[in-house]
Amino acid sequence: MSVVIAAPRSAAAAAAPQQAVPTAGALVVYLLLGTLFGIVLVKAEIVSWFRIQEMFRFGSFHMYGILGSAIAVAAAAIGLVRRGLPRALDRSPISIPPKILGRGHRYWLGGATFGLGWALTGACPGPLFALVGAGATVMVVAIAGALAGTFLYGWLRPRLPH
Repeated sequence: MSVVIAAPRSAAAAAAPQQAVPTAGALVVYLLLGTLFGIVLVKAEIVSWFRIQEMFRFGSFHMYGILGSAIAVAAAAIGLVRRGLPRALDRSPISIPPKILGRGHRYWLGGATFGLGWALTGACPGPLFALVGAGATVMVVAIAGALAGTFLYGWLRPRLPH
C-alpha cells in the first residue's frame, strides 16, 4: 500500500502541511477491510435492532460486553500512542491533542442528537452501510439523513459557537 503526497495548488496551500492522498490500491484495501468489518458487525449481531433494544432494556449483557471490550481496546491503544510506541507510516510520532471541554455544550448537544438519531432509526450511524449490505435497504434513508446532517453542520459550523 503506497501513499502519494498531493502537490499544493496555491501559495496559501503551500504554507499548509501536505496531506497524504491514498492511491487506488490503498482504497481497494480500505474497501475490503471495511467490508470484512461490516460482516463481523452483522455476524456478531452488533447491528441488530433487537440486540440494541435488549441493551436499553437491560435484558442482555451482549452489547454491554462488546462496548466494554471496545472501550478497553481503545484505552490500551491510546496508552500506547501516548508512550510513542506506534508511529505513522512516515515514522513520525502520532500525537493526540488535548480535548478542550469549555462549557461542554457541544458534547451534550452532540450526544443528544446522536442518541435521538439512534433511537429514531434503531441503528447506530457507524454500521449503517453494513445494515444496507445485510438487506435492510430502508437504512438508505438513514444514510441520506446522516449525509444531509453532516453537510448542514459543515455549512453552519463557522456560525456556531465552538
